[in-house]
Amino acid sequence: MKQSEISKLTVTELQDKLGEYKKTYAELKLQHAISSIEKPIQLRTLRRTVARLYSELTKRELQ
Repeated sequence: MKQSEISKLTVTELQDKLGEYKKTYAELKLQHAISSIEKPIQLRTLRRTVARLYSELTKRELQ
């Protein structure tokens, strides 16, 4: 998810997406710990997306 897409979301949508992505990241990380996943780059992209969502939420709280 790109920053331009994230900035268009409302606060509740951001929180929902954050929950979804965190859950997906946790599941993928567990799968990777058990056995190697096909595309390990997914871990990095999910982690960065979660960070972008957190950053946008924090930015909006400070405004």
